[in-house]
Amino acid sequence: MNTGLLLCDDLIFSSRITGTAKAAGLQVRAVKTPAELLQLAQQSPPSCVIADLHTLHLAIEEFAHELSALAPKPMLIGYGSHVDAATLKLARDAGFDVVWPRSKFVEELATALPTWCKQGEPGA
Repeated sequence: MNTGLLLCDDLIFSSRITGTAKAAGLQVRAVKTPAELLQLAQQSPPSCVIADLHTLHLAIEEFAHELSALAPKPMLIGYGSHVDAATLKLARDAGFDVVWPRSKFVEELATALPTWCKQGEPGA
């Protein structure tokens, strides 16, 4: 599969993530709204979903619930501000597989992204 979906309304940051994916031979498609991401995920479930937890109109619990119902279930990764511990905790409690502060997400992206995107592959 090697595909992922990214929810991020920050053009520069989303370009950084999709560029890192491309350099690793992976495909990550960026979208700006939760509704658009859910529509794409329902059409073709990705290996992983990466979400900026501070995206406008993101209802974290509902978003995680809808994505967890997909078959196969994508790996859910969320990142957000380290000072907003409540949002990070909410994502963990809602079922996100990985929730990191933005700084750790940036540090670990190149190493972690191939693992996340290949999560749904047979034999992965």
